[in-house]
Amino acid sequence: MRIFDKCQGYTLAREVQAMGIYPYFTPIEQTTATEALIGGEWRIMVGSNNYLGLTHHPHVLEAAQDAAHRYGAGSTGSRFLNGTLDLHYELERRLAAFFHKEAALVFTTGYQASLGAIAPLLGRGDHAFLDRLDHASLVDGARLGLGEIHRYAHGDFDGLARLLARVPNDAGKLVVTDGVFSMEGSIVDLPRVVAVSKEHGAAILVDEAHALGVLGEDGAGTVSHFGLSDHVDLVLATFSKSLASVGGVITGPESVIHYLRHHSRALIFTASMPPASVAGVLAALDVLQAEPERRTRLWENTRCVASGLRALGFDVGETCTPVIPVLVGDTIRALTAWRALFDDGIFTHPIVPPAVPAHACRIRVSMSAEHSPEQIERVLAAFERLSRTMSVRETGATAGA
Repeated sequence: MRIFDKCQGYTLAREVQAMGIYPYFTPIEQTTATEALIGGEWRIMVGSNNYLGLTHHPHVLEAAQDAAHRYGAGSTGSRFLNGTLDLHYELERRLAAFFHKEAALVFTTGYQASLGAIAPLLGRGDHAFLDRLDHASLVDGARLGLGEIHRYAHGDFDGLARLLARVPNDAGKLVVTDGVFSMEGSIVDLPRVVAVSKEHGAAILVDEAHALGVLGEDGAGTVSHFGLSDHVDLVLATFSKSLASVGGVITGPESVIHYLRHHSRALIFTASMPPASVAGVLAALDVLQAEPERRTRLWENTRCVASGLRALGFDVGETCTPVIPVLVGDTIRALTAWRALFDDGIFTHPIVPPAVPAHACRIRVSMSAEHSPEQIERVLAAFERLSRTMSVRETGATAGA
């Protein structure tokens, strides 16, 4: 059957498996906030997005356990039907206030939040404008809508202005951007996005996935960081990073959230976020707001590792967040580097096409507030050994040029 020809022709994963450098679907047997037990050996986890280190916080674990006992393991239904708990409404109220918006809508996953927020808003004749480096979920959300999609080169706001100018003045327009770009660790120039978008009558959606808990005086993300809450229409976020759980949320004007509540297929046709996860997010939000010193430690750890990698000669690009990409060259070099670090007790992520260009593959390091100075020393020592065995530093510098 020809429909399966593409499956038979896909050989890359099996080839790298045979080479012993396959990095995906690694079974983890146990975890702490900063380590993972794999194959009976503990490794330092710098591949997680556990920015505030809350996955094992006692308050978060206790809240999740209590909710499971009170509500059961799952709701066995969608939000639209029997899957809405009082906890969902409580979380929506908390997040609307946290992001300084009128209302919020919680989804089962962050990916579904992107699909469920963007697609219903893009009808025929509407237009979406996305940065080329926007997360795949934002792109897919736009594709599911019926509007026209426009992509502008990363950070090219003159290009965005030209695209917006070509669209009829009375058309619906939505500019969609990451707050922190997940493969680069860079922060969007949100003031420029706002200026260009407002000049052309476009609404703005900012995805705070990697900025929530990291940026802003209150940890509310990029919009808060720039003081632009009154100028950004919609704020999207996920709970699977700083909030140590799973799920996502869209916040914005009450009329928009009300519309999405009744038109979002990603919400209506999937089971709701489990009770333990909702309670865990509420508890994590408590900790985020009550313990700002966690962000201080996160930034101290981030600066230490980023400066240490630069001192070793590695190219970490334009990162200015806890997402630290170490450029190493092509796919095989990235996977080989990942394996060397893995065998040295460090769990990272190799980032390869289609997530990044073929010449700019990288090892992505993600820092946590809970990493100890001793763990950071071990991470940097492992990268130093890697640089001696692979000459990755020179390749990374070339790839990042």
